[in-house]
Amino acid sequence: MNRPSQELLTRLYDLATGDEDARVCKDIPDSACRHQPHNYFVHIVALIATKSGDLLMNVKTVLAWILSALGAPTWMISLLVPIRESLSLLPQLAVAGVMRRYRVRKWFWVIGSVLQGLAVLAMVPVVMGFEGAVAGGLILGLLVVFALARGICSVSLKDVEGKTVSKTRRGSLSGYASAVAGLVSLLVGSWLHFSGPETQSVSAFAWLLTAAGMLWLLAAVVYSRVREPDGASDGGASALSEAWRSLALLRDDARLRHFLYVRTLLLSTALASPFYVVIARELTDSSLGVLGLMIIATGLASLLSSGFWGRFADRSSRLVLVAAALTAGVIGVAAFGYARMEQGHVAGAFAVLFFVLGVAHAGVRIGRKTYLVDMADQSTRAAYVALSNTLIGVALLLASSVGLLGPAMGSEGIILVLALCSLAAAALAWRLPEVE
Repeated sequence: MNRPSQELLTRLYDLATGDEDARVCKDIPDSACRHQPHNYFVHIVALIATKSGDLLMNVKTVLAWILSALGAPTWMISLLVPIRESLSLLPQLAVAGVMRRYRVRKWFWVIGSVLQGLAVLAMVPVVMGFEGAVAGGLILGLLVVFALARGICSVSLKDVEGKTVSKTRRGSLSGYASAVAGLVSLLVGSWLHFSGPETQSVSAFAWLLTAAGMLWLLAAVVYSRVREPDGASDGGASALSEAWRSLALLRDDARLRHFLYVRTLLLSTALASPFYVVIARELTDSSLGVLGLMIIATGLASLLSSGFWGRFADRSSRLVLVAAALTAGVIGVAAFGYARMEQGHVAGAFAVLFFVLGVAHAGVRIGRKTYLVDMADQSTRAAYVALSNTLIGVALLLASSVGLLGPAMGSEGIILVLALCSLAAAALAWRLPEVE
């Protein structure tokens, strides 16, 4: 990079970080310090691309709508969230062990992003050419590949970011990327809601998935430009054995067990989302305009509530968990009652219900992360996080069986069951001790 370009990049970096010293390098190698402005923007562009791709094929809205529109069984729709979340969590310890053998790890992220992009692009011919259980099964199979690749990216991102971007700069990376992705959410949702009849077809799904897949491929190209210093290549062989030793924490730490009970019940807020989308499609005109409203609701919930929950969690993450779980439970009961009405269903009402659920889920995510980090100390934090993520990954797969209730209870019945789980989580969270 020539000198004028480097100076411009440094000025932009100073503006983005709100600091006039681009050489703040608190915990990264000296060799990475001079490349920090470059790496900062590479990370932002790559994250904007992947977060926007996540929006365009969101399992809670877009894929749930697609499977419902293609006539896939309810139990397949119930697997969307567990597959995406659990299969990105479960392999992370093994991936970390392998990754530690290599001094440069950015290529793990690049490979993972390419695999995600190809998996999403492979969904396009499925959507165009298949229906029913066949289409659902093929999409779920591709989602398995996507989720495993996502786990690779998750592990490698933390490692590479830790070597190339200073501690006081990492928070803004996710913040800027999430803000832009939220704007994309509103634009895409508005396009779907206000577009004409020409988008009310399978071809619209194909365009959404194609755009999402291309964004992951773009992100891979961008991320390959990270200037990463060599890292340590020892310690990889002990990752899995350390995980087994961490299981002793379940026996010895009652507070951790209590927290994991709460977190398991709070999976209900994520598992419920696809069923809100399904009943909105079934009980309204089933046009993509309704899907657009649901996407807008998702974006607004994230944009408007995250700051509030974050400040609330700084005061009491326990009360955040209580409030968020109670909100999810009450809105689930309300959604059940509204869906059981014989007539008068309005798409906007489902969007409002979905918005409130999104606000509650944002609170659950922030509350549980804050509580776990505050509960642990420096010597136990890594083990707590690894153990919690692994067990929750298993719990997600088991919880997917709630979809089997679909033929007997309908989507609204499943929402009611999950709402009761949220209310139980609120009661258990109330009994959690405060952490400081």
